[in-house]
Amino acid sequence: MRTTLRTRLVLTTALLLSSAASAATTTLNVFMGSQQRPEIFQPLFDRFQKQNPNIKIKIETGGATSEAQNQYLTTVLAAKDNTLDIFLIDVVRTATFAAAGWAEPLDAYVPNKEVYLKAFLAGPVNAASVGGKLYAMPAFTDAQFLYYRKDLLAKHNAKVPKTWDELAATAARIQKAEGGNLQGFNFQGAPIEGTVCNFLQLTWTGGGNVNDVTSPAAKQGLGFLVNAVKTKLAPAASSEMKTDDSRQQFQAGNVLFGMNWSYAWAHFQGSSPQPTKVKGDVGVTAIPAFGKNSTATCTGGWQWAVSAYSRNKAASAKLLQFMASSDIQKEMAIKGAYLPIRKSLYNDAGVVAANPHFKSLFSIVTKARPRPITANYPRVSEIIRNNVSAAVAGSKTVDVALADMQRDLEPLLK
Repeated sequence: MRTTLRTRLVLTTALLLSSAASAATTTLNVFMGSQQRPEIFQPLFDRFQKQNPNIKIKIETGGATSEAQNQYLTTVLAAKDNTLDIFLIDVVRTATFAAAGWAEPLDAYVPNKEVYLKAFLAGPVNAASVGGKLYAMPAFTDAQFLYYRKDLLAKHNAKVPKTWDELAATAARIQKAEGGNLQGFNFQGAPIEGTVCNFLQLTWTGGGNVNDVTSPAAKQGLGFLVNAVKTKLAPAASSEMKTDDSRQQFQAGNVLFGMNWSYAWAHFQGSSPQPTKVKGDVGVTAIPAFGKNSTATCTGGWQWAVSAYSRNKAASAKLLQFMASSDIQKEMAIKGAYLPIRKSLYNDAGVVAANPHFKSLFSIVTKARPRPITANYPRVSEIIRNNVSAAVAGSKTVDVALADMQRDLEPLLK
């Protein structure tokens, strides 16, 4: 009888302890888009969980573009839903999320913030800050580059183009010689964020800016994209081309020159769900310019934000600092070709071995230019991308697209 009672007491105690341990476990729900490659992040989250056994991480994925992800997050956060703890947002979203009260300020969770952030690139930190407060933790930075086929340039004794005119002439010559379905130039023309960057880069490299999109520089830039389709330098369906479409088509061996973000490099070299036909044959350089103007590229990248409605803010902030640590940033750079937020990693032997272009293009990354910084950015982006896509599709002339763009942007960018 005593043995049975003792056994029951032991079992009851064990169950109570197990219940208490279970209750002490915090689950962090992390949202990211499918294009952010959750398979790269999962092992990193697993490592964090081993170091913090009382914290579990659950990944939720959705949306293949920045716009689709933003639409989902806007719906969830506008309802003050507390099911998400952490989410990845495009660098252009921080001001909007801060103004809406959706992103938790992180200053209180980051001791010695000024000292801590000195190791980071200025661009990502600025993009994560609003009014002097840190509203997000930089996850990785980015910029667009010109990718090119080294093997085809060598075969046809062609140089890497430094101007847009050189690119067009070289592409046309090699397309003619190669025959088949080789694209001379691939860019994003769908109504997405990458298209905004493509337009801005063509405008900037002509000496223009977003405050006057009816300028000769803006007309020259958009005209180049439209003409690339008309002359079959770029595919007929360019107005539907999304960022990852560009990556996959280049990876399949169908593109000579293409504008894309840094993530594409790892895919091209074989770290990809799809097979690659261009491993070892890809070069990366600065985006060309018109005439004697300077190259220019968009500041890109993504930020980790903590939901203002999360019940697990301290644990969330702890994970964010883990993801920004030097070791984790290095692994992301090596395995996923993500541009690190920490300055020192651009000279790290392992990072440079995996991504030779990181070191040579570091100065371009640090000089990358931001898209308009405003809480109205969602509308600004919509105006630019929809008009650019319409011009590329041929449903608007270049002049009409730019005039419509200027009319709608003017009150938002004052």
